[in-house]
This record gives sequence, structure tokens and C-alpha cells, in this order.
Amino acid sequence: MQKNWNGKPYHSLDYMLRETFGEKVYKVTLNGGMSCPNRDGKLGSRGCIFCSAGGSGDFAADAALSVTEQIDSQIAILSAKRPIHKYIAYFQAYTNTYAPVEYLRKIFTEAIAHPSVVALSIGTRPDCLGDEVLELLDELNQVKPVWIELGLQTIHEKTAQYIRRGYRLSCFEEAVQNLRERGIDVIVHTILGLPGESEEDILETMNYLNRQNIQGIKLQLLHVLKGTDLADDYLNGKFQVYEREEYLNLLIECLEHLDPSIVIHRMTGDGPEKLLIAPLWASRKREVLNLLHHEMKVRDSWQGKRLQ
Repeated sequence: MQKNWNGKPYHSLDYMLRETFGEKVYKVTLNGGMSCPNRDGKLGSRGCIFCSAGGSGDFAADAALSVTEQIDSQIAILSAKRPIHKYIAYFQAYTNTYAPVEYLRKIFTEAIAHPSVVALSIGTRPDCLGDEVLELLDELNQVKPVWIELGLQTIHEKTAQYIRRGYRLSCFEEAVQNLRERGIDVIVHTILGLPGESEEDILETMNYLNRQNIQGIKLQLLHVLKGTDLADDYLNGKFQVYEREEYLNLLIECLEHLDPSIVIHRMTGDGPEKLLIAPLWASRKREVLNLLHHEMKVRDSWQGKRLQ
């Protein structure tokens, strides 16, 4: 079993991208101007409990620009700092398949047609993947690779209700199956540190995902952001967030339990500094990753080490 992915003790996204595309690839974060059934009244109006007003798209480009303009504006910023030639078009804000299929076809086709774009990544919900949308994704996946990022967060029903996720686990399973039947890669978002969840609960989510046909995972530290209902609960003392050492220990446990074939797309996440209430140490992301790599080396730890 591989213990080293180009110097890292886990199957990093950077490693996978270099293997696939032969060089470093960056993401450009786009805004398709969509809403979410958890915000527009279909399922709810307040969004998921942790979601900021930007719908997790706080770093996305300006939705007033065309898709091509958004891509070009982000490429201009990124390429000024370093020589990059290949990009992933990432629709991040809100639910990016929650619109008429004609509109989705227009924006996704425009993104995938950009000469610098090598893949399309779309963040969405499992309950927003109807047959017409699946057909469109299948079609686009024949042109360039399409990845679908699904916000699962947890497998535990009690937590799912608390965070107002709005769909059952069976819906997630069906979405994964439908996407994989079409050869579309699935990346799953999980949140570590949700109120009421123990380390055992979190590892149950990891072990469950090992049994699903998924290609990637995001391990997102719970961020408490201003203006969210989660912030109210936090400020009222209803739960605590992880200290840095606690989180690093948990992260290593998760990695050791995860199948080494699953690509790690994220380890901590970025809370926008102007919105982040807690944990404040999370804003020093580079420091956290350096500590993680050091600690894994000291412990002789690697992804999949504890996999049965």
C-alpha cells in the first residue's frame, strides 16, 4: 500500500492533479448566481445552520460578470503570482444545479469551453440532481472531466436535522449511484466538529464513505461564521469548537481510517477572516498543514493505516 504521495502521507489533490494533467492545476471559483432550496422557501428560508449569506461562496468571483469574464479575472490574479496553465472551473456558491437545465447548459458549457479549463467541478445537493441535470452532466463529462461535490456533512440523522440539511441519507446514496453510472467523479463534503458529534460518530461517517463509490473527500473543520444560526448557538455556549491540537489528532484519525484511493481535496477549509468567529487559529491554514505533516511523520502515520 502506498504510504507516500509525492512526499505527503495522504492522497492529496495536488498529487492527483499532477498525475492526471502532468502539472500543477489551480481552481477558479465561480458564481452561477443560483440560490438553494434551503433558502428560497422550498425546504427552508434560513439555509443550513453553518452557511454564511454568501452560500459558501465567499471567495467566488463576481456573479455580475459572465462565466468567461469570471474565469479570466481569476486567472489574471492567479497567474500574476505564479506560472499556471491549467485550471478547474469550480461553481461553489449555493446549489449549482438548482436552476432550469437550459441555464445550467449555458453556464457549464461556457466554463468547459474555456481553453485554460481542464475540468469542471460543481458543488450541489444530492436532492438537486434530476434526470435532465444528470443527462447534461453526462454530456459535459464526455468533453472534459466533470466532478460533482456533494454536501453530506454527516451520516447521522440527528445532526443532519440540527444543521437543517434537508434530505435523507438514502437520497445521497441514490445520487452517488446515478453519478457513478455515468462515470462522473463524486467528491463528498464532510464537517468535523458538528455540535453533538463524538470522534466515534465522525469515524463512522468516514467508514461509511469508504463503502460508497466516491473519488474524493473534503474534511472541513467546523467554522462559526457571523450572521449564521450556528453563531447564535455558539455565542450562547451550546457547544465548543476544537482546539488546534484536538483537531489535528482527529484529522489524523480520519486519514488513517480513509481508503487510500480516496483523494483528499481539503483538510481544514477557509473561513473568511471578516466573518470568522471561531476557531480563530483556523485562519492560519499553512501553519495547520505544516503541523499536520510534521505530526504524521513523527507518528509514522499515513492515509489508510488503520483500514481493516
